[in-house]
Amino acid sequence: MRLIRHCDELNSEHRGGVVALGNFDGVHLGHQSVILTARRMGESFGHPHGVMTFEPHPRSLFNPDQPPFRLTPFRVKARLIEALGVDLLLQQHFDRDFAGLSARDFVDQILVHHLKVKHVVVGYDYVFGKGRQGTGAFLHEMGGLSGFGVTVVPPAMSATGETYSSTSVREALVGGRPADAARLLGHYWEVEGRVEHGDARGRILGFPTANLRLGEYQHPATGVYAVRAGVDKGGATVWHDGVANFGRRPTFDKTDELLEVHLLDFDEDLYGRHLRVALIDYIRPERKFSGLDELTIQIAQDVKTGRALLARHHFSPDPGPMVPVSPPSREESERQP
Repeated sequence: MRLIRHCDELNSEHRGGVVALGNFDGVHLGHQSVILTARRMGESFGHPHGVMTFEPHPRSLFNPDQPPFRLTPFRVKARLIEALGVDLLLQQHFDRDFAGLSARDFVDQILVHHLKVKHVVVGYDYVFGKGRQGTGAFLHEMGGLSGFGVTVVPPAMSATGETYSSTSVREALVGGRPADAARLLGHYWEVEGRVEHGDARGRILGFPTANLRLGEYQHPATGVYAVRAGVDKGGATVWHDGVANFGRRPTFDKTDELLEVHLLDFDEDLYGRHLRVALIDYIRPERKFSGLDELTIQIAQDVKTGRALLARHHFSPDPGPMVPVSPPSREESERQP
């Protein structure tokens, strides 16, 4: 996948293609439906196909003081989109000037002049332009005038009739339901970052932790999770089972929120390393303990519970984005050596 950070960087081989438009925060199954529709159409037409997304997230521009809400900062979003097999990812800088473009100017200047699109694919609820005046119907109208096709993808729904949405994913995470978030996303929700030095209490207790700040990520429910932790190994990601606490560590009267990850059966120095952490299951809420002895006993129980929960899951061996997979059938298991 080719990453383009400005329309001026586009060359002839990238123009004249099929483009999916959207912010795609989370790259959930509804987003994937839009992106894969563009990919299939591009492959069918013999045109390049790609995604145009907007950074920073418009909510960050218009409401800079709101709490963190991102499901996928750009690096994570780009990795997930690349896994869908698109040719091109265009990161359009979203600032006050760009936000001031009318819907017509966006079509004329960006889609027609710069991208020379043959076809545009959007979700059913996509809006754009100053005052959010541009809609799928408006794109159809402009496409008829400017010579490009438009496909508006209808809502993608679960088997129970639930529409996939970033809002629903956030609600699942805040509610301590990472499995529900994974069902909506089509992949386990991850955070990633550089491991920080902490107070080293975990090592003293016999459960050393790698500490991450969540920054702009949506903060999930505080508490203890069964996780999978991906350690950066020179370009490759090696996954390990783990247990993590996200919260304020009330036993030690802390107030800042931190993700503390204990990797099971792991004894390497992770300070300064890049770590990916996928939330798999919720174990319990965070609480204050009477002292270190009570806390140590509880951590040991959390580790035991985490091992049992993770043993029930079957993880894709692919090193890319973590995805839930079905357990092998009895016939498949019998064929394995």
